[in-house]
Amino acid sequence: MRFLIMTLIPHTGETRTADRFLQVVERAEAAERLGFDGFGVGERHERPFLSSAPPVVLGHIAARTNRIRLFTTVTTLSLLDPVRAYEDYATLDNLSRGRLELVIGKGNGSAQRELFQVTPEDQWDRNAESYALLRRFWREERVSADPRFRPALHEAEVLPRPFQLPVRVWHGSATSEKSADLAARHGDPLFSANVTNPIEPYAALVRHYRERFAAYGHDPALAAVGAGTAGFHVRRNSQDAIADYRPAFAAHLALQQRLGVSPVFPTLEDFAARSSALIGSPEQILDKVHRYHEQLGHTVLHLPAETSGIGEARQLEALELFQEAIAPALRRDIPDPPWEWGPAQPENLGPRSARKP
Repeated sequence: MRFLIMTLIPHTGETRTADRFLQVVERAEAAERLGFDGFGVGERHERPFLSSAPPVVLGHIAARTNRIRLFTTVTTLSLLDPVRAYEDYATLDNLSRGRLELVIGKGNGSAQRELFQVTPEDQWDRNAESYALLRRFWREERVSADPRFRPALHEAEVLPRPFQLPVRVWHGSATSEKSADLAARHGDPLFSANVTNPIEPYAALVRHYRERFAAYGHDPALAAVGAGTAGFHVRRNSQDAIADYRPAFAAHLALQQRLGVSPVFPTLEDFAARSSALIGSPEQILDKVHRYHEQLGHTVLHLPAETSGIGEARQLEALELFQEAIAPALRRDIPDPPWEWGPAQPENLGPRSARKP
């Protein structure tokens, strides 16, 4: 099993914006130092998040690290011009020497839809169209197309050419079968959000993905799933972990109340027991990951990069304890994804397939 930590760069205004970005870069450096396999930066264009430009943040992280894979969690293709998105991420892929892992999705939130003048009715179509073009940019020297949501392309050369041939693309999925079906159609891996509800709807979505993966003619053994985590904190005993996490959960409930949202998990104890959150002792966390794996079959797991209300030192201690007491057992018991954990290998792409990046 492989592990990454991810952030949407939430910002409450308690620190300067520049300092908040520095905290994210330092957390990515710590992730590499501690032995995590990847670091992810999401994309949101609304408060309270600062993650509106993931390629810029990941580019800085690429310069400060050497090994860790760089995930976009997720790239909201429905909001972006696919030409511009390709240029940004192909540049990042080259700068990082092939460490990019692209996770795409339609995105959530009405504020960012309004900012980019995207409607709920066309968001899925924009996502699918942009992905179709992105696949071609990564594989073809020149592209001609007459898309619906951007100007036509005629023998367009989109630069730079990538380091990976092509980049590996995951499909981020929350609750809709459309993302799972798009991933299955192209033989791509799926990344389940797995954070808002109990496991049942996510397990159903993963089953749908695996069924469609095989129905589209792909080898079922090559289907791969990653899964998110609703929260994370580990201490040697569960009582200390719960006590540390209580302020973070209280803040989460207060936010839901302000938004008029009924909580799925009304108490911290319920949240720790029934959600995907990994809060407790190492033994409890190992048990929960195994139980989730029985239903999801996931081989990649992401943890939140930070938790509000838990001090920096205590958060780093939790990440260290995860690598010391949890990760080795999960790496032993749960397989890796069905590919080498490194730059994506060339596919059979005609004349370009023989080129070295």
